[in-house]
Amino acid sequence: MKEKLIPFIERYEEINQLLSSPDIASDIKKMTELSKEQSSIAPLVEKAREYIDTIEAIKENKEMLQDEELGELAKEELAELEPKLPQLEEEIKVLMIPKDPNDDKNIYLELRAGTGGDESALFVEDIFKMYLRFAERQNWKVEIVSSSEGTAGGYKELIVLVKGDGVYSKLKYEAGTHRVQRVPETETQGRVHTSAITVAVIPEVEDVEIDIKPNEIKMDVYRSSGCGGQSVNTTDSAVRLTHIPTGIVVAIQDEKSQHKNRDKAMKVLKARVYEAQMQEQLAQTSAQRKLQVGSGDRSEKIRTYNYPQNRITDHRIGLTLYALDDVMNNGTLEQVIDPLIAHAQAEAIKEAGL
Repeated sequence: MKEKLIPFIERYEEINQLLSSPDIASDIKKMTELSKEQSSIAPLVEKAREYIDTIEAIKENKEMLQDEELGELAKEELAELEPKLPQLEEEIKVLMIPKDPNDDKNIYLELRAGTGGDESALFVEDIFKMYLRFAERQNWKVEIVSSSEGTAGGYKELIVLVKGDGVYSKLKYEAGTHRVQRVPETETQGRVHTSAITVAVIPEVEDVEIDIKPNEIKMDVYRSSGCGGQSVNTTDSAVRLTHIPTGIVVAIQDEKSQHKNRDKAMKVLKARVYEAQMQEQLAQTSAQRKLQVGSGDRSEKIRTYNYPQNRITDHRIGLTLYALDDVMNNGTLEQVIDPLIAHAQAEAIKEAGL
């Protein structure tokens, strides 16, 4: 383990020297890159130094065991130091996992009704409220980008932008098919119905990360339908953008202004094109963990919400909790997400041979 850590410490010290050189001080771009790299490895370097210091201290105390005067003191020190070592090793392994470059990004969360008709649309709304409560607990901000209401309430489709610290790192495991089992309000016989919705988690991208040329986009404008005030059906404010090379289509009609709808649609389109490229890369590097978004068949059933049994089951890791009401009503989604993250980390450690 020690040999694997030395290069990180050396690189950290090298960056320190580079940042103090006049050449780098005058190059803002390079300085930003180095500062970013340094802060990304800083937690690992701190643990690495603590680990190496602990190894040295254990070695020194073992040498003192034979000393009549210092032997007892050395025993006490060893009793404290030796249990620290495996704990530090585990923490270091997690810090050495290659970081997902999207982890710190905001996301577009796209929820769509699937099988189950009206009940599916109602469940989209329920799941959205669950994410909203979870976002509040994380101090994230949620903004509705586009919505299409169901005929009996709820949403046929809902796209929201979630902003905050580490949004993608926590919500990327939500992509897939979510199945609900419950008695619909319209069911007179009290029978449990099964319906499903799909969730897509797409990282928001900066313009520098994705290059879409104007001639690659086809734009159509049309009249809005549904809720939207006086402009509905009177002006061509709704916008549909098609990315010709990939066939990806984004339609936005929530704003009264065509310009605002186009801006929103463009941002979502860029994120979807970026995600499509990411999916392609992941397909080529199939060693990527199955849990991660993009390994990812969206038709894959990832979770079941069983209301009669108050049960939530994540099928990827075989997790079952009898706390559905708490997760849905209070947004305590960390009960599901934390075990998923821990599992993904364990798989990554195994894959990296740490």
